[in-house]
Amino acid sequence: MLAIIRTGGKQYIVREGQELKVEKLEFDEKKKTVDFNEVLLVSTDKKTTIGQPLVEKAKVTAEVIAEVKGDKVRVVKHHPKKHYRRTQGHRQQYLKVKISKIEA
Repeated sequence: MLAIIRTGGKQYIVREGQELKVEKLEFDEKKKTVDFNEVLLVSTDKKTTIGQPLVEKAKVTAEVIAEVKGDKVRVVKHHPKKHYRRTQGHRQQYLKVKISKIEA
């Protein structure tokens, strides 16, 4: 089974059992699960359902493995001959999830 989900301004092709790194989301701390309700396409061996724009009653459930940070990005601002130099760093936070169930 295959699905295309939308989260964090991006679209992902997912299968059951796949591990994925997505933008950090709010999730239930006790259950350690995340539900993705914005499903754009669901495909099985027999049938493919394309949403317009979303597939109704479709949901992808994933279990949270860890909260991780991405690589550091350095932002440098510089104006020549004006003695202006600024350096700033940023590390994006992600959720590492494992797709457990695709419902259509």
